[in-house]
Amino acid sequence: QVQLVESGGGLVQAGDSLTLSCAASGFTFRRYAMSWYRQAPGKERELVAAITSVGGSTNYADSVKGRFTISRDNAKNTVYLQMNSLKPEDTAVYYCNADSGWGRLYWGQGTQVTVSS
Repeated sequence: QVQLVESGGGLVQAGDSLTLSCAASGFTFRRYAMSWYRQAPGKERELVAAITSVGGSTNYADSVKGRFTISRDNAKNTVYLQMNSLKPEDTAVYYCNADSGWGRLYWGQGTQVTVSS
């Protein structure tokens, strides 16, 4: 059974940091590109950061470049999102995503991040 379980969300103040984790199971984690998406109330889900399965190349939304860092630990089947200098506009539900690149796509249940001003 495939599972992506996010954790680490919470309520913080502007300027604070948070680290999200996504623990994966039920598939060959190292073969999947991993991403973090977010969805704010009334808005569409958007890509925040992504990391490839091989080589660990990363990609970020312009709105988080220089503040967020995505990383993965294939030994622990876990992907992380380090979020620094958080802003109120970062408030959203953050979702973990696994993409095989050949049609298999998995989603976590999401974790809420709320940044107060």
